[in-house]
Amino acid sequence: MNAHELIRRKRDGLSLDEEEIRFLVSAYLKGEVGDYQMAAFLMATAIRGMTNAETVALTRVMMESGRVFDFDLLGAPVIDKHSTGGVGDKVSIPLVPIAVECGLAVPMISGRSLGATGGTLDKLESIPGLRTDLDPDRFARQVGELGACFGAQTEEIVPADRKLYALRDATATVESVPLIVSSILSKKFAEGVHGVVIDVKCGSGAFMRTSSDARELAGALEAVGASMGKAVKTVLTSMDEPLGRTIGNALEMEEAIRVLKGSGPPDVTALAYRLVAEMLRLGGIVPDISSGETLARSAVESGRAFDRFMNIVAAQCGKLDPDAAGFGLPRSKVVNTLVSRARGFISRIDARIVGETVRELGGGRFGKDDAIDHSVGVVLLSVRGDEVAEGDALIEIHASGEDAARNAARRLSDAIFISAGPVPPASLYLVP
Repeated sequence: MNAHELIRRKRDGLSLDEEEIRFLVSAYLKGEVGDYQMAAFLMATAIRGMTNAETVALTRVMMESGRVFDFDLLGAPVIDKHSTGGVGDKVSIPLVPIAVECGLAVPMISGRSLGATGGTLDKLESIPGLRTDLDPDRFARQVGELGACFGAQTEEIVPADRKLYALRDATATVESVPLIVSSILSKKFAEGVHGVVIDVKCGSGAFMRTSSDARELAGALEAVGASMGKAVKTVLTSMDEPLGRTIGNALEMEEAIRVLKGSGPPDVTALAYRLVAEMLRLGGIVPDISSGETLARSAVESGRAFDRFMNIVAAQCGKLDPDAAGFGLPRSKVVNTLVSRARGFISRIDARIVGETVRELGGGRFGKDDAIDHSVGVVLLSVRGDEVAEGDALIEIHASGEDAARNAARRLSDAIFISAGPVPPASLYLVP
């Protein structure tokens, strides 16, 4: 076997077996296959696709590239959650402590930003001092002691996905269904979970732009899960508009904390409760979604979920001040405001334009080694359905300098749509 031949075969639409996929991934990890060759393979896969058997093989190979955890002795259902990526999607952060307080163990290995979508790890790392690059023993120990851990792929934990994830972002191959499936499930199954709930985003701010694409991805995730003997439950949600009021790492981190304190935006809070309820049902703790949402709400209202989160942060060396403005998270140097040029009702806020604008401000990556500015981002002062007058503040822009703020304002002016009459609320879910 050699990489050139395998790339050619995939380019020509032929299928590879597990041994061939294992050879290619292993050679890439050893440095025997370079980024340029793996980029060609990723592009061929994005164009030609993969069979279910190939996707299962790639998922298994990536999962087995590092340590695979076993938490069966914990005495709690081990259930995780994942999102396929959206603009303003910070749900994983409050969800973890809520789920643990409801009786689950959640060993969460997350990813970084991809394209216009934010990454959970980038948001978490806006907390001063917080470490996500934990060695496997420390990761496992924290899950045993606190019920959860926020971890990253390392040289020992799903290293294949860690390298491929960054390369996909730089080679325009993020949207490929088999690459999304193998990336998500290799991380989740390496955690030793009994099951996983996956929020499949659909809309302008997601990788799946149409409902048919989202359903294709959901079906592939559940099919590969079944083939590997794992319970996978998908929930399809809308991503035509940003989720919540904030987009940008530290800003979203602050909003996630406010969900745990009971003062988060309604859409983020509702989605967190729904996904926790799905996890609880998958883990056999509750019989239905309604009772799961009630348990989740109780964990927040009692303050237990917030306390659990603070304990997790402290265990990972993070420093948050619950009494300080913004909880002690990074602040940008410049804060400007975009105002309305017309009177009417906000009918739409284009999530993709907002996400790309935050990326250009420095809140995301264009190259796999780009540094992140955790302080930059935007705050939506008005959202869909709000009535506005000419001159009203629409968006707060957090930037590193005046030029960057002005450029962002020009871009964001194309993201806001105003209609003359009232606008009905958008549905959070594509299907019940």
